[in-house]
Amino acid sequence: MDYKQIIAEAIHEQLHENLELNEIKNLLEKPKHTDHGDVAFPTFQLAKLFRKNPAQIAQEVGESISSPLIDRKQIVGPYINFFLKKETVSSAVLKEVVAEKNNFGNLKIGNGGNVPIDMSSPNIAKPMSMGHLRSTVIGNSLANIFEKVDYTPIRINHLGDWGTQFGKLITAYKKWGSEEDVRKDPIKELLRLYVKFHTVAEDDPSLEDEGRLWFRKLEDGNPEAVELWTWFREESLNEFNKVYDRLNITFDSTNGEAFYNDKMEEVVNILDDKHLLSADQGAHIVDLEKYDLNPALIMKSDGATLYMTRDLAAALYRKNTYDFAQALYVVGQEQSNHFKQLKAVLKEADFEWSDDIHHIPFGLITKDGKKLSTRKGKVVLLEEVLNEASSLALKQIEEKNPELPNKETVAEQVGVGAVVFHDLKNDRLNNFDFTIEEVVQFEGETGPYVQYTRARAMSILNKAGVSDFDASNDFGLSDEYSWEVIKLLQEYPHTVKRAFDNYEPSIIAKHAIHLAQSFNRFYANVRVLDEHEEKDARLALVFAVTEVLKEDLRILGVEAPNEM
Repeated sequence: MDYKQIIAEAIHEQLHENLELNEIKNLLEKPKHTDHGDVAFPTFQLAKLFRKNPAQIAQEVGESISSPLIDRKQIVGPYINFFLKKETVSSAVLKEVVAEKNNFGNLKIGNGGNVPIDMSSPNIAKPMSMGHLRSTVIGNSLANIFEKVDYTPIRINHLGDWGTQFGKLITAYKKWGSEEDVRKDPIKELLRLYVKFHTVAEDDPSLEDEGRLWFRKLEDGNPEAVELWTWFREESLNEFNKVYDRLNITFDSTNGEAFYNDKMEEVVNILDDKHLLSADQGAHIVDLEKYDLNPALIMKSDGATLYMTRDLAAALYRKNTYDFAQALYVVGQEQSNHFKQLKAVLKEADFEWSDDIHHIPFGLITKDGKKLSTRKGKVVLLEEVLNEASSLALKQIEEKNPELPNKETVAEQVGVGAVVFHDLKNDRLNNFDFTIEEVVQFEGETGPYVQYTRARAMSILNKAGVSDFDASNDFGLSDEYSWEVIKLLQEYPHTVKRAFDNYEPSIIAKHAIHLAQSFNRFYANVRVLDEHEEKDARLALVFAVTEVLKEDLRILGVEAPNEM
Protein backbone atom coordinates (compact mmCIF):
# COMPACT_ATOMS: atom_id res chain seq x y z
CA MET A 1 0.00 0.00 0.00
CA ASP A 2 1.34 3.41 -1.01
CA TYR A 3 -0.43 5.59 1.54
CA LYS A 4 1.36 8.72 0.30
CA GLN A 5 -0.24 8.15 -3.09
CA ILE A 6 -3.67 7.77 -1.48
CA ILE A 7 -3.24 10.96 0.58
CA ALA A 8 -1.96 12.80 -2.51
CA GLU A 9 -5.07 11.70 -4.43
CA ALA A 10 -7.32 12.96 -1.61
CA ILE A 11 -5.58 16.36 -1.67
CA HIS A 12 -5.65 16.40 -5.47
CA GLU A 13 -9.45 16.17 -5.43
CA GLN A 14 -9.44 19.60 -3.79
CA LEU A 15 -6.49 21.11 -5.67
CA HIS A 16 -6.65 19.48 -9.12
CA GLU A 17 -6.97 22.89 -10.79
CA ASN A 18 -3.85 24.16 -9.06
CA LEU A 19 -1.35 21.27 -8.76
CA GLU A 20 -0.62 18.02 -10.60
CA LEU A 21 -0.92 14.80 -8.60
CA ASN A 22 2.83 14.15 -8.77
CA GLU A 23 3.55 17.70 -7.60
CA ILE A 24 1.37 17.12 -4.55
CA LYS A 25 2.99 13.75 -3.83
CA ASN A 26 6.47 15.29 -4.04
CA LEU A 27 5.44 18.00 -1.55
CA LEU A 28 4.29 15.48 1.06
CA GLU A 29 6.65 15.18 4.02
CA LYS A 30 7.28 12.67 6.77
CA PRO A 31 7.04 14.58 10.08
CA LYS A 32 10.08 14.29 12.34
CA HIS A 33 7.86 13.73 15.38
CA THR A 34 5.05 11.16 15.47
CA ASP A 35 2.76 13.56 17.34
CA HIS A 36 2.74 15.66 14.14
CA GLY A 37 1.07 12.85 12.24
CA ASP A 38 2.17 10.29 9.66
CA VAL A 39 2.13 12.54 6.59
CA ALA A 40 2.28 16.33 6.34
CA PHE A 41 1.30 18.63 3.47
CA PRO A 42 2.90 22.12 3.51
CA THR A 43 0.91 24.85 1.76
CA PHE A 44 3.68 27.40 1.12
CA GLN A 45 3.60 26.79 -2.65
CA LEU A 46 -0.06 27.70 -2.80
CA ALA A 47 0.42 31.18 -1.31
CA LYS A 48 1.03 32.88 -4.69
CA LEU A 49 -1.77 30.96 -6.42
CA PHE A 50 -4.40 31.74 -3.78
CA ARG A 51 -2.88 35.10 -2.76
CA LYS A 52 -3.46 34.12 0.84
CA ASN A 53 -1.44 33.34 3.91
CA PRO A 54 -0.26 29.65 3.87
CA ALA A 55 -1.78 29.08 7.33
CA GLN A 56 -5.16 30.34 6.09
CA ILE A 57 -4.91 28.08 3.00
CA ALA A 58 -4.10 25.08 5.21
CA GLN A 59 -7.19 25.82 7.30
CA GLU A 60 -9.52 26.18 4.31
CA VAL A 61 -8.16 23.28 2.21
CA GLY A 62 -7.57 20.94 5.13
CA GLU A 63 -11.21 20.95 6.23
CA SER A 64 -12.45 19.48 2.94
CA ILE A 65 -9.86 16.70 2.45
CA SER A 66 -11.19 13.23 3.22
CA SER A 67 -10.20 9.60 2.65
CA PRO A 68 -11.12 6.23 4.20
CA LEU A 69 -7.43 6.03 5.13
CA ILE A 70 -7.41 9.22 7.21
CA ASP A 71 -8.18 8.83 10.89
CA ARG A 72 -7.91 12.53 11.71
CA LYS A 73 -6.30 15.77 10.53
CA GLN A 74 -4.42 18.44 12.41
CA ILE A 75 -3.85 21.94 11.05
CA VAL A 76 -0.65 23.46 12.45
CA GLY A 77 0.19 26.80 10.87
CA PRO A 78 0.87 26.20 7.15
CA TYR A 79 0.87 22.38 7.59
CA ILE A 80 -1.95 19.90 7.20
CA ASN A 81 -0.95 16.87 9.26
CA PHE A 82 -2.63 13.55 8.54
CA PHE A 83 -2.98 10.71 11.04
CA LEU A 84 -3.70 7.43 9.27
CA LYS A 85 -5.98 4.61 10.35
CA LYS A 86 -3.38 2.30 11.82
CA GLU A 87 -5.43 -0.90 11.64
CA THR A 88 -6.36 -0.35 7.98
CA VAL A 89 -2.80 0.47 6.87
CA SER A 90 -1.08 -2.19 8.97
CA SER A 91 -3.38 -4.92 7.70
CA ALA A 92 -2.83 -3.88 4.06
CA VAL A 93 0.98 -3.69 4.46
CA LEU A 94 1.27 -7.03 6.26
CA LYS A 95 -1.01 -8.75 3.71
CA GLU A 96 1.33 -7.48 0.97
CA VAL A 97 4.54 -8.72 2.65
CA VAL A 98 2.97 -12.05 3.63
CA ALA A 99 1.87 -12.60 0.01
CA GLU A 100 5.05 -11.41 -1.71
CA LYS A 101 7.69 -12.49 0.86
CA ASN A 102 11.19 -11.81 -0.54
CA ASN A 103 9.64 -10.29 -3.70
CA PHE A 104 8.21 -7.45 -1.62
CA GLY A 105 9.83 -4.24 -2.85
CA ASN A 106 10.52 -5.57 -6.36
CA LEU A 107 9.98 -2.84 -8.95
CA LYS A 108 9.39 -3.01 -12.70
CA ILE A 109 11.78 -0.30 -13.86
CA GLY A 110 14.54 -1.89 -15.93
CA ASN A 111 12.57 -4.12 -18.35
CA GLY A 112 15.37 -6.68 -18.09
CA GLY A 113 17.96 -4.31 -19.57
CA ASN A 114 21.62 -5.33 -19.29
CA VAL A 115 23.88 -3.43 -16.86
CA PRO A 116 27.56 -4.42 -16.93
CA ILE A 117 29.21 -3.50 -13.63
CA ASP A 118 33.00 -3.11 -13.65
CA MET A 119 34.01 -3.96 -10.06
CA SER A 120 36.72 -5.41 -7.79
CA SER A 121 39.49 -5.63 -10.44
CA PRO A 122 42.58 -6.69 -8.44
CA ASN A 123 46.00 -7.01 -10.07
CA ILE A 124 47.04 -10.60 -10.65
CA ALA A 125 50.12 -11.88 -8.82
CA LYS A 126 49.35 -9.49 -5.96
CA PRO A 127 47.26 -10.15 -2.84
CA MET A 128 43.76 -8.76 -2.39
CA SER A 129 44.02 -6.00 0.19
CA MET A 130 41.34 -4.19 2.16
CA GLY A 131 41.66 -1.58 -0.58
CA HIS A 132 39.77 -3.97 -2.89
CA LEU A 133 36.87 -4.46 -0.49
CA ARG A 134 34.89 -1.33 -1.35
CA SER A 135 34.76 -1.79 -5.13
CA THR A 136 33.89 -5.47 -4.66
CA VAL A 137 31.04 -5.17 -2.15
CA ILE A 138 29.59 -1.90 -3.49
CA GLY A 139 29.57 -3.36 -7.00
CA ASN A 140 27.92 -6.58 -5.82
CA SER A 141 25.25 -4.72 -3.83
CA LEU A 142 24.48 -2.43 -6.78
CA ALA A 143 24.09 -5.54 -8.95
CA ASN A 144 21.53 -6.87 -6.43
CA ILE A 145 19.73 -3.51 -6.30
CA PHE A 146 19.54 -3.34 -10.10
CA GLU A 147 18.23 -6.91 -10.22
CA LYS A 148 15.57 -5.98 -7.62
CA VAL A 149 14.26 -3.28 -9.98
CA ASP A 150 14.21 -5.59 -13.02
CA TYR A 151 17.57 -5.02 -14.71
CA THR A 152 19.99 -7.80 -15.62
CA PRO A 153 23.32 -7.05 -13.91
CA ILE A 154 26.54 -8.39 -15.45
CA ARG A 155 29.33 -8.51 -12.88
CA ILE A 156 32.69 -7.90 -14.57
CA ASN A 157 36.00 -8.44 -12.76
CA HIS A 158 38.27 -6.32 -14.98
CA LEU A 159 41.51 -7.94 -13.80
CA GLY A 160 44.79 -6.02 -13.86
CA ASP A 161 46.55 -8.65 -15.95
CA TRP A 162 48.76 -6.72 -18.37
CA GLY A 163 51.72 -4.37 -18.34
CA THR A 164 55.51 -4.20 -17.90
CA GLN A 165 55.22 -5.66 -14.40
CA PHE A 166 54.54 -9.07 -15.94
CA GLY A 167 57.81 -8.93 -17.85
CA LYS A 168 59.50 -8.22 -14.52
CA LEU A 169 57.66 -11.09 -12.86
CA ILE A 170 58.61 -13.53 -15.61
CA THR A 171 62.25 -12.41 -15.27
CA ALA A 172 62.14 -12.89 -11.49
CA TYR A 173 60.54 -16.32 -11.79
CA LYS A 174 63.11 -17.53 -14.32
CA LYS A 175 65.96 -16.32 -12.11
CA TRP A 176 64.80 -17.23 -8.59
CA GLY A 177 61.43 -19.02 -8.70
CA SER A 178 60.28 -22.62 -8.65
CA GLU A 179 57.06 -24.21 -9.84
CA GLU A 180 56.64 -26.03 -6.51
CA ASP A 181 56.80 -22.81 -4.46
CA VAL A 182 54.34 -20.98 -6.71
CA ARG A 183 51.84 -23.85 -6.61
CA LYS A 184 52.16 -24.10 -2.81
CA ASP A 185 51.27 -20.43 -2.13
CA PRO A 186 50.83 -18.58 -5.45
CA ILE A 187 50.17 -15.00 -4.34
CA LYS A 188 52.71 -14.95 -1.54
CA GLU A 189 55.45 -16.44 -3.74
CA LEU A 190 54.72 -14.28 -6.80
CA LEU A 191 54.71 -11.18 -4.59
CA ARG A 192 58.04 -12.27 -3.05
CA LEU A 193 59.55 -12.64 -6.52
CA TYR A 194 58.19 -9.25 -7.63
CA VAL A 195 59.59 -7.52 -4.54
CA LYS A 196 62.94 -9.27 -4.99
CA PHE A 197 63.12 -8.07 -8.60
CA HIS A 198 62.82 -4.43 -7.49
CA THR A 199 65.28 -4.89 -4.63
CA VAL A 200 67.94 -6.41 -6.90
CA ALA A 201 67.20 -3.90 -9.70
CA GLU A 202 68.23 -1.05 -7.41
CA ASP A 203 71.84 -2.30 -7.66
CA ASP A 204 71.52 -3.82 -11.13
CA PRO A 205 69.56 -1.49 -13.47
CA SER A 206 70.08 -3.92 -16.39
CA LEU A 207 67.40 -6.09 -14.76
CA GLU A 208 64.80 -3.47 -15.75
CA ASP A 209 65.85 -3.90 -19.40
CA GLU A 210 65.46 -7.65 -19.04
CA GLY A 211 61.96 -7.18 -17.61
CA ARG A 212 60.98 -4.91 -20.51
CA LEU A 213 62.39 -7.45 -22.96
CA TRP A 214 60.27 -10.25 -21.51
CA PHE A 215 57.16 -8.07 -21.60
CA ARG A 216 57.87 -7.33 -25.27
CA LYS A 217 58.13 -11.08 -25.84
CA LEU A 218 54.78 -11.49 -24.09
CA GLU A 219 53.23 -8.83 -26.31
CA ASP A 220 54.66 -10.58 -29.38
CA GLY A 221 53.12 -13.91 -28.32
CA ASN A 222 56.34 -15.72 -27.30
CA PRO A 223 55.10 -19.22 -26.26
CA GLU A 224 57.15 -19.41 -23.04
CA ALA A 225 56.13 -15.90 -21.93
CA VAL A 226 52.45 -16.55 -22.73
CA GLU A 227 52.53 -19.90 -20.90
CA LEU A 228 54.01 -18.35 -17.75
CA TRP A 229 51.65 -15.36 -17.87
CA THR A 230 48.62 -17.66 -18.31
CA TRP A 231 49.76 -19.79 -15.38
CA PHE A 232 50.32 -16.78 -13.11
CA ARG A 233 46.86 -15.48 -14.06
CA GLU A 234 45.11 -18.78 -13.37
CA GLU A 235 46.84 -19.29 -10.03
CA SER A 236 46.01 -15.72 -8.99
CA LEU A 237 42.35 -16.08 -9.95
CA ASN A 238 42.13 -19.34 -7.99
CA GLU A 239 43.40 -17.50 -4.91
CA PHE A 240 41.07 -14.53 -5.48
CA ASN A 241 38.14 -16.92 -5.78
CA LYS A 242 38.77 -18.17 -2.24
CA VAL A 243 38.00 -14.63 -1.04
CA TYR A 244 35.09 -14.18 -3.46
CA ASP A 245 33.58 -17.49 -2.29
CA ARG A 246 33.64 -16.23 1.30
CA LEU A 247 31.95 -13.01 0.17
CA ASN A 248 29.48 -15.13 -1.85
CA ILE A 249 30.27 -13.16 -5.01
CA THR A 250 30.52 -14.63 -8.50
CA PHE A 251 31.40 -12.92 -11.77
CA ASP A 252 29.91 -13.18 -15.23
CA SER A 253 33.21 -12.12 -16.81
CA THR A 254 36.86 -12.02 -15.74
CA ASN A 255 38.03 -10.39 -18.97
CA GLY A 256 40.85 -8.13 -17.82
CA GLU A 257 43.13 -5.63 -19.48
CA ALA A 258 44.83 -8.28 -21.66
CA PHE A 259 41.51 -9.20 -23.28
CA TYR A 260 41.43 -5.82 -25.05
CA ASN A 261 44.92 -6.03 -26.60
CA ASP A 262 43.53 -6.82 -30.06
CA LYS A 263 40.63 -4.39 -29.74
CA MET A 264 42.48 -1.09 -29.30
CA GLU A 265 43.46 -0.64 -32.93
CA GLU A 266 39.76 -0.31 -33.81
CA VAL A 267 39.42 2.50 -31.24
CA VAL A 268 42.40 4.40 -32.64
CA ASN A 269 41.03 3.98 -36.18
CA ILE A 270 37.56 5.25 -35.16
CA LEU A 271 39.05 8.34 -33.52
CA ASP A 272 41.32 8.90 -36.50
CA ASP A 273 38.48 8.51 -39.02
CA LYS A 274 36.46 11.08 -37.11
CA HIS A 275 39.45 13.47 -37.14
CA LEU A 276 39.58 13.58 -33.37
CA LEU A 277 43.24 12.62 -32.97
CA SER A 278 45.86 15.33 -32.91
CA ALA A 279 49.62 15.13 -32.42
CA ASP A 280 51.23 16.51 -29.28
CA GLN A 281 55.01 16.06 -28.98
CA GLY A 282 54.75 12.82 -30.94
CA ALA A 283 51.85 11.46 -28.86
CA HIS A 284 48.24 11.21 -30.02
CA ILE A 285 45.58 13.00 -28.01
CA VAL A 286 41.91 13.95 -28.14
CA ASP A 287 41.34 17.59 -27.25
CA LEU A 288 38.65 17.95 -24.58
CA GLU A 289 38.92 21.67 -23.90
CA LYS A 290 35.23 22.24 -24.59
CA TYR A 291 34.44 19.85 -21.71
CA ASP A 292 36.85 21.77 -19.46
CA LEU A 293 39.04 18.66 -19.29
CA ASN A 294 42.70 17.98 -20.02
CA PRO A 295 43.47 16.24 -23.34
CA ALA A 296 42.91 12.46 -23.32
CA LEU A 297 46.18 10.69 -24.13
CA ILE A 298 45.35 7.85 -26.55
CA MET A 299 48.79 6.74 -27.74
CA LYS A 300 52.31 7.52 -26.57
CA SER A 301 55.00 8.73 -28.96
CA ASP A 302 56.45 5.17 -29.10
CA GLY A 303 53.06 3.78 -30.19
CA ALA A 304 52.19 2.34 -26.76
CA THR A 305 48.54 2.49 -25.74
CA LEU A 306 47.27 3.51 -22.32
CA TYR A 307 44.46 2.85 -19.82
CA MET A 308 42.28 5.30 -21.74
CA THR A 309 42.70 3.37 -25.00
CA ARG A 310 41.93 0.12 -23.21
CA ASP A 311 38.87 1.51 -21.43
CA LEU A 312 37.53 2.94 -24.69
CA ALA A 313 37.94 -0.52 -26.27
CA ALA A 314 36.20 -2.08 -23.25
CA ALA A 315 33.30 0.38 -23.47
CA LEU A 316 32.80 -0.37 -27.17
CA TYR A 317 33.05 -4.13 -26.58
CA ARG A 318 30.52 -4.01 -23.73
CA LYS A 319 28.07 -1.95 -25.77
CA ASN A 320 28.38 -4.28 -28.76
CA THR A 321 28.19 -7.42 -26.60
CA TYR A 322 25.53 -6.48 -24.05
CA ASP A 323 23.74 -3.51 -25.67
CA PHE A 324 23.64 -2.11 -22.16
CA ALA A 325 20.97 0.14 -20.69
CA GLN A 326 23.59 1.47 -18.28
CA ALA A 327 27.26 0.64 -17.69
CA LEU A 328 28.69 1.15 -14.21
CA TYR A 329 32.34 1.54 -13.18
CA VAL A 330 32.73 1.05 -9.42
CA VAL A 331 36.13 2.68 -9.01
CA GLY A 332 37.60 4.99 -6.35
CA GLN A 333 36.84 8.72 -6.61
CA GLU A 334 40.50 9.49 -7.39
CA GLN A 335 39.72 8.17 -10.91
CA SER A 336 36.83 10.59 -11.48
CA ASN A 337 38.73 12.66 -14.03
CA HIS A 338 39.63 9.55 -16.05
CA PHE A 339 35.98 8.59 -16.41
CA LYS A 340 34.95 12.14 -17.31
CA GLN A 341 37.52 11.97 -20.11
CA LEU A 342 36.30 8.51 -21.16
CA LYS A 343 32.72 9.73 -21.52
CA ALA A 344 33.83 12.91 -23.28
CA VAL A 345 35.91 11.04 -25.88
CA LEU A 346 33.00 8.68 -26.60
CA LYS A 347 30.67 11.69 -26.86
CA GLU A 348 33.07 13.37 -29.31
CA ALA A 349 33.03 10.16 -31.37
CA ASP A 350 29.23 10.49 -31.62
CA PHE A 351 28.44 7.54 -29.34
CA GLU A 352 25.30 8.89 -27.70
CA TRP A 353 25.23 5.92 -25.33
CA SER A 354 28.16 7.55 -23.54
CA ASP A 355 25.44 9.20 -21.41
CA ASP A 356 24.56 5.72 -20.10
CA ILE A 357 28.05 5.23 -18.64
CA HIS A 358 28.27 6.04 -14.94
CA HIS A 359 31.34 6.20 -12.74
CA ILE A 360 30.36 5.10 -9.23
CA PRO A 361 33.08 6.63 -7.02
CA PHE A 362 33.68 5.85 -3.35
CA GLY A 363 35.78 7.07 -0.44
CA LEU A 364 38.68 5.43 1.38
CA ILE A 365 38.81 2.99 4.25
CA THR A 366 41.17 4.41 6.87
CA LYS A 367 42.75 3.31 10.12
CA ASP A 368 43.33 6.11 12.62
CA GLY A 369 42.73 8.51 9.74
CA LYS A 370 45.37 6.91 7.48
CA LYS A 371 44.86 4.72 4.41
CA LEU A 372 44.19 1.18 5.53
CA SER A 373 45.92 -0.39 2.55
CA THR A 374 49.32 0.11 4.15
CA ARG A 375 50.45 -0.63 7.66
CA LYS A 376 54.14 -0.25 8.42
CA GLY A 377 54.68 -0.63 4.68
CA LYS A 378 52.75 -3.91 4.51
CA VAL A 379 49.48 -4.64 2.76
CA VAL A 380 46.46 -5.29 4.99
CA LEU A 381 45.20 -8.54 3.46
CA LEU A 382 41.45 -8.84 2.99
CA GLU A 383 41.57 -12.55 3.74
CA GLU A 384 43.27 -11.92 7.09
CA VAL A 385 40.64 -9.32 8.03
CA LEU A 386 37.86 -11.82 7.21
CA ASN A 387 39.63 -14.48 9.29
CA GLU A 388 39.93 -12.15 12.26
CA ALA A 389 36.30 -11.03 11.97
CA SER A 390 35.10 -14.65 11.91
CA SER A 391 37.23 -15.49 14.96
CA LEU A 392 35.79 -12.54 16.89
CA ALA A 393 32.27 -13.58 15.90
CA LEU A 394 32.90 -17.17 17.05
CA LYS A 395 34.17 -15.91 20.40
CA GLN A 396 30.99 -13.88 20.96
CA ILE A 397 28.72 -16.71 19.83
CA GLU A 398 30.43 -19.08 22.29
CA GLU A 399 29.80 -16.57 25.07
CA LYS A 400 26.15 -15.89 24.15
CA ASN A 401 24.98 -19.25 22.79
CA PRO A 402 27.51 -22.06 23.41
CA GLU A 403 25.00 -24.78 22.44
CA LEU A 404 24.39 -23.31 18.97
CA PRO A 405 24.76 -25.97 16.25
CA ASN A 406 27.15 -25.19 13.36
CA LYS A 407 28.84 -22.43 15.35
CA GLU A 408 31.76 -22.15 12.91
CA THR A 409 29.43 -21.73 9.91
CA VAL A 410 27.37 -19.08 11.67
CA ALA A 411 30.55 -17.30 12.87
CA GLU A 412 31.76 -17.12 9.27
CA GLN A 413 28.40 -15.68 8.15
CA VAL A 414 28.45 -13.16 11.00
CA GLY A 415 32.15 -12.21 10.76
CA VAL A 416 32.27 -11.79 6.98
CA GLY A 417 28.83 -10.15 7.04
CA ALA A 418 30.04 -7.69 9.67
CA VAL A 419 32.90 -6.50 7.45
CA VAL A 420 30.64 -6.16 4.39
CA PHE A 421 27.80 -4.45 6.29
CA HIS A 422 30.16 -1.97 7.94
CA ASP A 423 31.46 -0.93 4.53
CA LEU A 424 28.00 -0.56 3.01
CA LYS A 425 26.28 1.24 5.88
CA ASN A 426 28.59 4.20 5.25
CA ASP A 427 27.59 6.67 2.54
CA ARG A 428 29.49 5.56 -0.53
CA LEU A 429 31.48 8.79 -0.98
CA ASN A 430 32.54 9.09 2.65
CA ASN A 431 35.88 7.95 4.02
CA PHE A 432 35.48 5.85 7.15
CA ASP A 433 37.69 4.48 9.88
CA PHE A 434 37.84 0.71 10.31
CA THR A 435 38.27 -0.92 13.73
CA ILE A 436 37.46 -4.61 13.57
CA GLU A 437 36.46 -4.91 17.23
CA GLU A 438 33.71 -2.31 16.68
CA VAL A 439 32.59 -3.89 13.42
CA VAL A 440 31.94 -7.33 14.93
CA GLN A 441 29.62 -6.20 17.74
CA PHE A 442 26.18 -7.66 18.39
CA GLU A 443 25.02 -4.25 19.65
CA GLY A 444 24.96 -0.91 17.86
CA GLU A 445 24.50 -0.15 14.19
CA THR A 446 26.29 -3.27 12.94
CA GLY A 447 25.66 -6.22 10.64
CA PRO A 448 25.64 -8.70 13.56
CA TYR A 449 22.99 -6.56 15.31
CA VAL A 450 20.71 -6.80 12.26
CA GLN A 451 21.43 -10.54 11.84
CA TYR A 452 20.82 -11.16 15.56
CA THR A 453 17.54 -9.22 15.45
CA ARG A 454 16.29 -11.36 12.58
CA ALA A 455 17.40 -14.57 14.33
CA ARG A 456 15.50 -13.42 17.44
CA ALA A 457 12.38 -12.83 15.30
CA MET A 458 12.80 -16.31 13.77
CA SER A 459 12.93 -17.83 17.27
CA ILE A 460 9.59 -16.16 18.11
CA LEU A 461 8.00 -17.77 15.04
CA ASN A 462 9.53 -21.12 15.97
CA LYS A 463 8.13 -20.89 19.51
CA ALA A 464 4.71 -20.07 18.05
CA GLY A 465 5.03 -22.97 15.62
CA VAL A 466 4.25 -20.85 12.55
CA SER A 467 6.24 -20.40 9.36
CA ASP A 468 3.72 -18.85 6.98
CA PHE A 469 0.45 -16.91 7.00
CA ASP A 470 -2.71 -16.64 4.95
CA ALA A 471 -2.60 -13.31 3.12
CA SER A 472 -6.42 -13.16 3.13
CA ASN A 473 -6.48 -12.75 6.94
CA ASP A 474 -6.93 -9.43 8.66
CA PHE A 475 -3.75 -8.18 10.33
CA GLY A 476 -4.93 -4.90 11.82
CA LEU A 477 -2.67 -3.47 14.55
CA SER A 478 -3.03 -0.15 16.32
CA ASP A 479 -0.37 0.16 19.05
CA GLU A 480 2.42 2.71 18.56
CA TYR A 481 5.26 0.15 18.59
CA SER A 482 3.69 -1.93 15.80
CA TRP A 483 2.96 1.26 13.88
CA GLU A 484 6.62 2.33 13.77
CA VAL A 485 7.54 -1.09 12.32
CA ILE A 486 4.64 -0.99 9.84
CA LYS A 487 5.75 2.40 8.50
CA LEU A 488 9.27 1.11 7.86
CA LEU A 489 7.90 -1.99 6.12
CA GLN A 490 5.58 0.15 4.00
CA GLU A 491 8.49 2.37 2.95
CA TYR A 492 10.54 -0.54 1.64
CA PRO A 493 9.70 -0.21 -2.09
CA HIS A 494 10.53 3.53 -1.85
CA THR A 495 13.78 2.64 -0.07
CA VAL A 496 14.77 0.29 -2.90
CA LYS A 497 13.91 2.98 -5.46
CA ARG A 498 16.04 5.60 -3.64
CA ALA A 499 18.98 3.18 -3.42
CA PHE A 500 18.67 2.56 -7.17
CA ASP A 501 18.29 6.24 -8.09
CA ASN A 502 21.34 7.22 -6.04
CA TYR A 503 23.53 4.15 -6.67
CA GLU A 504 23.71 4.01 -2.88
CA PRO A 505 23.70 0.69 -0.94
CA SER A 506 23.90 2.57 2.38
CA ILE A 507 20.20 3.45 1.97
CA ILE A 508 19.40 -0.28 2.21
CA ALA A 509 21.78 -0.78 5.16
CA LYS A 510 20.26 2.14 7.07
CA HIS A 511 16.76 0.78 6.43
CA ALA A 512 17.87 -2.56 7.91
CA ILE A 513 19.26 -0.84 11.01
CA HIS A 514 16.13 1.26 11.55
CA LEU A 515 13.83 -1.73 11.02
CA ALA A 516 15.86 -3.83 13.46
CA GLN A 517 15.78 -1.04 16.05
CA SER A 518 12.01 -0.53 15.68
CA PHE A 519 11.38 -4.26 15.89
CA ASN A 520 13.41 -4.56 19.09
CA ARG A 521 11.39 -1.72 20.66
CA PHE A 522 8.21 -3.52 19.55
CA TYR A 523 9.36 -6.83 21.05
CA ALA A 524 10.36 -5.17 24.33
CA ASN A 525 6.92 -3.60 24.74
CA VAL A 526 4.41 -5.96 23.08
CA ARG A 527 3.82 -9.51 24.33
CA VAL A 528 3.68 -11.29 20.99
CA LEU A 529 3.08 -14.85 22.19
CA ASP A 530 0.38 -14.06 24.76
CA GLU A 531 -3.11 -15.22 23.87
CA HIS A 532 -4.66 -12.03 22.54
CA GLU A 533 -7.06 -11.04 19.77
CA GLU A 534 -4.11 -9.46 17.92
CA LYS A 535 -1.79 -12.48 18.34
CA ASP A 536 -1.97 -13.59 14.68
CA ALA A 537 -1.46 -10.03 13.46
CA ARG A 538 1.52 -9.57 15.78
CA LEU A 539 3.06 -12.82 14.54
CA ALA A 540 2.44 -11.70 10.94
CA LEU A 541 4.39 -8.53 11.75
CA VAL A 542 7.26 -10.64 13.13
CA PHE A 543 7.17 -12.76 9.96
CA ALA A 544 7.21 -9.64 7.76
CA VAL A 545 10.25 -8.32 9.62
CA THR A 546 12.15 -11.61 9.10
CA GLU A 547 11.41 -11.45 5.36
CA VAL A 548 12.34 -7.81 4.83
CA LEU A 549 15.48 -7.93 7.01
CA LYS A 550 16.62 -11.03 5.14
CA GLU A 551 16.05 -9.24 1.83
CA ASP A 552 17.89 -6.13 3.06
CA LEU A 553 20.86 -8.30 4.02
CA ARG A 554 20.73 -10.28 0.75
CA ILE A 555 20.85 -7.08 -1.29
CA LEU A 556 23.93 -6.03 0.70
CA GLY A 557 25.55 -9.43 0.12
CA VAL A 558 25.23 -10.51 3.77
CA GLU A 559 23.95 -13.89 4.99
CA ALA A 560 20.99 -14.09 7.37
CA PRO A 561 21.45 -17.07 9.73
CA ASN A 562 18.21 -18.36 11.29
CA GLU A 563 19.93 -18.96 14.62
CA MET A 564 22.73 -17.09 16.38
